[in-house]
Amino acid sequence: QVQVVESGGGLVQTGGSLRLDCAASAGTITNYAMAWFRQAPGKEREFLAVISQNIDTTFYGDSMSGRFTISRDNAKNALYLQMNSLLRGDTTLYYCAARRLITSLRDTAYNYWGHGTQLTVSS
Repeated sequence: QVQVVESGGGLVQTGGSLRLDCAASAGTITNYAMAWFRQAPGKEREFLAVISQNIDTTFYGDSMSGRFTISRDNAKNALYLQMNSLLRGDTTLYYCAARRLITSLRDTAYNYWGHGTQLTVSS
């Protein structure tokens, strides 16, 4: 098992950049595909990006338009999401999630979730 916790959210102006971090508070992420999702109130959870356990494969959601970059450092037991050119529509809760071995774009495939970190983009 692994437990993950997100950090790095906050308030940023439109057009700005921010990096979200996800750390393992218990266990190790080495054998897990890791993903980022976000969910606004009253909306379905949205897939953002996933990275394979050995860092050779990444997939991104269609709405990212090249603005977000997922990365991981297995030695540091950490996952990252670099977000650039932020828009007000990016305001919501962001979650990292872990799944044993194989990547997936479906939120239901992930077993381990953090509690989320809030990003607010202001004009």
